Amino acid sequence: MFRNETKSLDPLADLLTVVRKEDFGVVLGYLENNPELTENLSYYIRNIFEGKPFNLSLTEANILSENAFLPEFKKRLLNTLLPPVEHENTVWYLVDNVSVRPKKDLEYFNKVEPHQLDNLFQILGISDLIRKDTVRKELLFSMNILAWRVIGNAMDVEVVRMVPDYRNFDNPFLALQDELDLLINRFKNGEDIELHSKHENYKQIKIYLEHCLEFVNSAFKNSDIYGISSKINQSLLKIRQQIQRIEEILNLLVIDSEEDYIKKSELLFLNILEYKSHKNNLKELADDSTRLMSHLITNHTAETGTHYITSTFKDYMDMFWKASGGGVIVGCLCILKMLYGYTDTSEFGHAFLYGLNYAMGFIMIYLMGFTLATKQPAMTAATMARVLSEEQNTRKNYLDFAHLVSKLFRSQFIAFVGNVLWAFPVALLMIYGLDVLFNGNMAVEKSDKLLHDLDPFQSKAILHACIAGFYLFISGIIAGNIGNNSVYYQMPKRLANNALISRLFGKNFAVGVSEYYERNWAGIISNFWFGIFLGVTAPFGKFFGLDLDIRHITFAAGNFALGLYGKGFAVDSYTFWISFITVFLIGFFNFIVSFGLSMMLAFRSRRVNFGEFQGIYKEIFRYFIKNPLRFFIPIRSTILDERAREMMGKGSATKSEDH
Repeated sequence: MFRNETKSLDPLADLLTVVRKEDFGVVLGYLENNPELTENLSYYIRNIFEGKPFNLSLTEANILSENAFLPEFKKRLLNTLLPPVEHENTVWYLVDNVSVRPKKDLEYFNKVEPHQLDNLFQILGISDLIRKDTVRKELLFSMNILAWRVIGNAMDVEVVRMVPDYRNFDNPFLALQDELDLLINRFKNGEDIELHSKHENYKQIKIYLEHCLEFVNSAFKNSDIYGISSKINQSLLKIRQQIQRIEEILNLLVIDSEEDYIKKSELLFLNILEYKSHKNNLKELADDSTRLMSHLITNHTAETGTHYITSTFKDYMDMFWKASGGGVIVGCLCILKMLYGYTDTSEFGHAFLYGLNYAMGFIMIYLMGFTLATKQPAMTAATMARVLSEEQNTRKNYLDFAHLVSKLFRSQFIAFVGNVLWAFPVALLMIYGLDVLFNGNMAVEKSDKLLHDLDPFQSKAILHACIAGFYLFISGIIAGNIGNNSVYYQMPKRLANNALISRLFGKNFAVGVSEYYERNWAGIISNFWFGIFLGVTAPFGKFFGLDLDIRHITFAAGNFALGLYGKGFAVDSYTFWISFITVFLIGFFNFIVSFGLSMMLAFRSRRVNFGEFQGIYKEIFRYFIKNPLRFFIPIRSTILDERAREMMGKGSATKSEDH
């Protein structure tokens, strides 16, 4: 009988192209009815795969190869656009060149009925593939490679620091390698290494694999305590992937019945397709690499988010007075920004002046314990997500969440009132004072633009309010990231124990600096950058010929006052009322954008199911219909308040009021 001795991959690639388009039962029937063709195909497949190592498909595919996110991302992106040139004498090369769409092929074979796949493997003569020594050798070699790589990553001093408890116990990674060495030595000595589920060697390896996973899980849990860097996050992800891959390979060697030979042979085939189909997946890389970091960022804001949600009337009024203080400072900032606008300088000069004005003002608000209303949502979103993620999402839990939303809404409402109620008269009073002092209305030249910018039909006020909302979200990210880095690098302890500071200023001074840093540094940096973002947007937009700017409710209220004064209060009713309404519209979009983005980040980091949003929204709407006043004033609901306070307080550390 003629045998096809070709080593070309074209026939197999063409065959797969045809098979993808046909029903598998039809393909299988054709092969069963043409035994001579099937025998030739079987010989051809065995011939091109014979002697080709496949360990790369097990040790490299869909496992992180870099210890940092950006290098890994760039590597996968390059491999996606320009696939690397692999050694032709490997299964890795064969799969890449035969199955140009491994994911589609995987989906196709996963839809095949199990008995049909059994028949295919039997008629092709590869049903006992897993029994062959060459295959077992590759599996053992792959596990050995992964085990040594795991040890190298797990022994990194920064990784070990995340799990101090394991310093006093036998290292599970070294114990795992010892057990694998016993298995490999048995194979080298010619012993039968066929395992079964009750085999002592197998059970010991499984135990050590579980201990290794516990090590990784403990490290991730301890990130709340010790903080974490993107490099360590990536290393832990790689360790977990390698441990899981070792376990998957080990399971291929476990044979409890005759049927397991064909099942494990099929599983090896499907596993290689699955690993290869994910090898350059950028979305999965981003999801896995950023989920923990987003959790840590939102966790540091969630610890203080409870302070921005008022429960009692006293809390409600405290929020009003803090917001009033913020409104007074913003009123002054509006005047300064207007004066800076008259300076004869470039757009970059204006960007510097505006950014400095905003940044110093926001830091002053923060350090004096006042509140800028729209800074709240980025802090409270993580607290809200915690309420949903800490219990199963039942109707009762949705009701608790709706009650918390009402408390947040009224807290934001009274903060808006406090900001606006004071920013408007303070700006008005100051521009009047300047008029008296210098005998000139300094708002005249700016009044037309200020009022024009408060008309959503003639300007991009809503878009600019959304831009400010985005900056609010980013400032929350910065605060959480600074908080995480402070914990990870132990900055407060470093300051408290710094020998030079203690020698020059005394130990008490060093401790004081440490406590001040821990309490305020994240807030200072966050507010600084928020101010810079707000200040540079309009000048940079003008420089590049783009209609970019920001609108913030408190500044809009102050600018409304300046616009009215510049016009001598001689404005028509349309201009007055449209400007008045737009001030609050700006506040709404500031809130909805910053809070919405922060909630998305918090939900993602805590694995809250987005599919349950519909049930949550319905419950909030029902709650509003039954209790509309609770969204504006603190009407007491003892049971719900207590339940919400209990859930919000879980795991929260007591920090300063305006972190």
